[in-house]
Amino acid sequence: MKINIVNQSANDLPSYETLASAGMDVRAYTTEPITLQPLERGLIKTGLFMELPKGVEAQVRPRSGLALKKGISVLNSPGTIDADYRGEIGVIVINLSSEPFTIASGDRIAQLVIAKHERADWKEVKSLKETERGVGGFGSTGIK
Repeated sequence: MKINIVNQSANDLPSYETLASAGMDVRAYTTEPITLQPLERGLIKTGLFMELPKGVEAQVRPRSGLALKKGISVLNSPGTIDADYRGEIGVIVINLSSEPFTIASGDRIAQLVIAKHERADWKEVKSLKETERGVGGFGSTGIK
């Protein structure tokens, strides 16, 4: 799939690290380093603007290494970039650690997953078909 992208940063375009990677690393674009204090969140710009085809979204997700090693995550995860959005891609980053965390331009801060999606038309009914699980949720199938 070809996707039009404008890169106003000096960073590389998002890229896959391996042939089987689902997500592409995306980098921060900032004139000065940004330090997030513990439990602080901030909108980190990327300098990227994209034109997704209809029926496709870009999902913004945390990088597992940053989450595990530094306690850095992405809020509203996965964030959705819709096909009709033309503004700059921003990433809502949160510092869940007990230490300040500094983000510099070019740092890999999140990953993008490009995904096809469906649009739904609701059909209102009076009841739903029964299943073995029924209304059980939130751990009803057991915790292992």
